[in-house]
Parts: sequence; C-alpha cells; structure tokens
Amino acid sequence: MDIYDEPFQQVSMWGDTFKVEGGLNSIASSPMLMVNTTSMESKSEYVPHEPREPSGGDQETTDSKVLRRLVQNREAARKSRLRKKAYVQQLETSRLKLMQLELEIGRARKQLQGMCTGNSLDTSFMGSSETINPGIVAFEIEYGNWIDESHRRNNELRSVFQANASEVLLSQVVQNVMDHYADLFRMKADAAKADVLYLISGVWKASAERLFLWIGGSRPSQLLNLIVPQLELLTDQQIVGIKKLCLCSQQAEDALSQGLDKLQQSLAQDMSVDPFSAVNHGIQMAFAIGKFEALEGFVIQADHLRQETLIRMSRILSTHQAARGLIALGEYFHRLQTLCSVWTSRPRNSMISPRISP
Repeated sequence: MDIYDEPFQQVSMWGDTFKVEGGLNSIASSPMLMVNTTSMESKSEYVPHEPREPSGGDQETTDSKVLRRLVQNREAARKSRLRKKAYVQQLETSRLKLMQLELEIGRARKQLQGMCTGNSLDTSFMGSSETINPGIVAFEIEYGNWIDESHRRNNELRSVFQANASEVLLSQVVQNVMDHYADLFRMKADAAKADVLYLISGVWKASAERLFLWIGGSRPSQLLNLIVPQLELLTDQQIVGIKKLCLCSQQAEDALSQGLDKLQQSLAQDMSVDPFSAVNHGIQMAFAIGKFEALEGFVIQADHLRQETLIRMSRILSTHQAARGLIALGEYFHRLQTLCSVWTSRPRNSMISPRISP
C-alpha cells in the first residue's frame, strides 16, 4: 500500500508548496493580476473541456498500442514455455543417458572382474543402448543398490541382535529391514509397468535364485518354511497363527498359479493357428499383447502376497523372534547369491573329459 499511496502524498505536497497567504481573495485583489472578469468567465466555460476530449484517431492509436503490446506479451510467454519444455526434455534425456552409461560401466567392470577371477557372469539381458528400456535401466541400477543396502541392513540387524540391544532399538532395526523389503516391491511394480516379461523372467536375479522363481519372486509359503524352523520358544497361539498363515498363503499361491496357467494356455492357443489360413495376424497379436499386459496384475498380486506374508508373520512373532526370522531370510538369499558365484567360478578343467589314448 505504501507504493500506491506515494503519488497522492506528492500531490498534496505540491498543493502545499503553491499555497498563497490570503487565499484566492488576495490573488484576485492583486493589481498585477487584474483581468477582465467577463472575459475570464466566458473562457472558463469551455477551456477546461477541450483538452480532455480525445479525438477518434488518438483513441484508435491507443487501442492498437495496447493490443500490440498484449500480442507481444503472449508471444514472449509462449516462447518462454517452449524453451522451458525443451530444457526439461533435454535434462530428462541426459538423465537417461547417464543411467545407461552407469549401467554399462557397471557391467563392464563386472566383466573385467570376471575375466580376472575366472567368473562367468550372467549377461543374458545386456541389450543395447538403442533398444534398452529406460525403466528397466533404472530398475537394474536401483536393484543393484538395493542388494548392497540389504547386506548392510542385515549385518546391522545381526549385530544389534547379538549385542542383546534394547527392545526399542531392536524393533527400530527390524522395521528398517521390513521397510527395505517394501522398497523392493515398489521397485518391482514400476519395473512391471515398464516390461513385465523382463521382470517375470527373473533375469535380474542370480542364476541360483531362478531355480525357485515363482511369478517374479519366491513363494511366500517357501519363505515361511525357511523362517519358522529358525524360531525358538513359540507359544501355542503363535503356532496356530503360523499354521493359518501358511495355509492362507498356500491357497493364494494356488489361485494365482491356476490363473497364470489359464492365461498361458490361452496365449498358446492364440499363437497356434493354421499358417495357411486367412486370419488377420494383427488382431491375434493385439490379443496376445493384451494378455501380456494382464501378467502385470499377476506380478503385483504375487508381490502383495509376499509382502502381506512378511507383515503378518512379524505381527505373530515377538520383536526378538521377528529379528531372528529376518536374519535367517537375509542369510538365505545371501547364500544363494554366493552359491551362484561359486558355481560360475568352479575350475573348468574338471568339466573336460580326459582323452583316452588308443
């Protein structure tokens, strides 16, 4: 409001400056300012009005200037939006290129390490920089970081567990590990939207883990069978709750497996057609693509079942028992990854049959 009040204050100051003692009477009585009263009155009838009436040409000129200025402003705003959009697109393209370079550098580093140590690394889904899916590139980078972070959190949980830490601290670390698994399910949901066939094939997992693959992950009932034997001092109520949880998980697994089998059978029937028929193959491919998209729902439901199984298991158990179960689960996945490395780095000479001399 100070900005808008300033001109009015200046006007009042100007008025004060030009005030004369005695007011208008003194001005009129001054001999130097005596004029013909009749002529002054006749002039005052129209002199103030003439300069205030703009002509038609002046009005049109003013309107054209305003319109031209508005058009210029709109054009400047449009160009500014285009420049901003191009800049954002350039940043997004640079980010994807950087992610691809990081992935390729990581793979090249692993290949170099494999050449030095004799490991045969699994690069079945290398792809190329032209055909690689940006969503899958992001998932592979995030999953690699997730594995490293998983080892760190499991080691932290093991240290706190063995140190007989307080219940509050142990509960906090257990929750951190549970949140870390929730991050994995979120990452997988994003990857399924990018390419569900890639995710459900399990090429992002270690080779040994694929032996136990079920709809892009492990079976919840199998995870329960790994955790329960490691638990100690279970109450009767806990045993009953665990049995119910195992039964519910098994039933949900069977339902998802049956639905996936029906989808696979339907897809196989769509692909097995008479090669000499006049059927429009484009329509068949559209149906097949639609069924591929339905796979995303199976992956999301399977991951939801896995997450719910872990959550309900942690609610049945005490904090100490849940910590022990999560340690066993993390150790299981770590040993599978180690088994894969041992298998790929085994001596190659043992695979070559000796020559039998005649």
